[in-house]
Amino acid sequence: MAWGVSSVFAMLVVSEFVIPVYLKGAMSTTPDFLESRYDPQTKKLVSLLFLIGYMVNLLPIVLYTGAIALNGLFHFSDIWNISYGSSIWILVWCIGLVGSLYSILGGLKAIVISDLVLGICMFTGALLLAYFGIRHVGNGDFQNGIHTILNSKTEHFNSIGTANDAVPFSTIFTGMILMNLFYWGTEQVIVQQALASSNLETSQKGIALACAGKLLGPLLFILPGILAVHMYSNMQNTTEVFSRVVSDVSPPVLSGFIAAVIFGAAITSFSPGLNSASTLFILNLYQPFKEKKGVQLTEGNLLKSSKRFEMFASLLAMFIAPLFIFSTDSFYTFMQKINAAFSIPIFTIMFIGFVTKKVPPIAAKVGLSFCFVGYILTQIVFDTGIHFLHVLAILFVVTSALMLIIGKLYPLEMPYVAQNKSVVDLKPWKNRHWVNGLLLLIMILLFLLFSPIYLSSTT
Repeated sequence: MAWGVSSVFAMLVVSEFVIPVYLKGAMSTTPDFLESRYDPQTKKLVSLLFLIGYMVNLLPIVLYTGAIALNGLFHFSDIWNISYGSSIWILVWCIGLVGSLYSILGGLKAIVISDLVLGICMFTGALLLAYFGIRHVGNGDFQNGIHTILNSKTEHFNSIGTANDAVPFSTIFTGMILMNLFYWGTEQVIVQQALASSNLETSQKGIALACAGKLLGPLLFILPGILAVHMYSNMQNTTEVFSRVVSDVSPPVLSGFIAAVIFGAAITSFSPGLNSASTLFILNLYQPFKEKKGVQLTEGNLLKSSKRFEMFASLLAMFIAPLFIFSTDSFYTFMQKINAAFSIPIFTIMFIGFVTKKVPPIAAKVGLSFCFVGYILTQIVFDTGIHFLHVLAILFVVTSALMLIIGKLYPLEMPYVAQNKSVVDLKPWKNRHWVNGLLLLIMILLFLLFSPIYLSSTT
């Protein structure tokens, strides 16, 4: 809940301050901003970091979690009489191959349409699962189930993490807010769909709708966990909680429906990742490299190269994904730790680029290297004893200070000025302020609801 619900604040900041800059400059990828603000080398370096992050983290994780969910629902390892690891390998490759074909043949438009349909199906499935799950806990009686959940084991309703929890509450205000700002403001997979809007107003409306979906997170992601607390005394692999709850409480029709949604969600999470990775590679690395050699590329040449790269990226992800079975951390925490190595260095130089006009390109390169190496050292070489999200906040501050010092010593001769390429209408959504205020209020109320003040109270 800390990661999901608190991201509403970051999404609204991006909607108000970041998306207008992207649309004003008619940018197709987020590193395009780095080229206009710093130089082409910084853009290429960040594009390379994005690609590494996609191929070793984002794409494999989508495949792995999809395989875990499907195996938990249908117990393929038992049906096929093979080991758990072997079933994950097979399912990873099934999802990966279908997702690759979907991305290669369908493109971004197909992804956006299917996302909308799957979103509606996901919320429908969540409501039905909540009903049948509560009835199951209440031994067939819905009201008794509500009473049981609200009056026993209520400590699991507490969203205010302590220092001993995976996500201490204080981290929401340090590294987590930075991670969320990176994800919603610079992550190509996410921003690409906002950049495809016909104008700023449409983009801001879309982000507000996404925020509303995030606020339904407790229904989608937390309630199945609460149900599991009442249903199982112990689970070795907590990644399987959701699929096991679905399997045990749902009638066959609902189980099949949710399985179809999970499979579709895995496909349409994997496909945008491939599509975005391909866009970054072709536009930011491949095309400039070829043009530098004097090769003139047609749109058809670029499209063919894009499809080949998607095939390579998908195969690499399919080989890496099953290896996540050996992770020992809480899987979501493990995923975020890997993601942080790429996200905070990129976000830091983006942030300094947004708020300053004279910091030079060399500062971006030094800052990117310093932050990346510093994070790796604190997580692998030195045991700081500090939560990794607090470490991220410290690195962000130190790296920003380093870049500002370099900017003071070696400022740009000509201050950066954002160009308005007048490609789309930049008139903002007139109702955004009161809608955004309402969304922030609901976010705060949800944290109060899931706290010792109310639902997790022991009195």
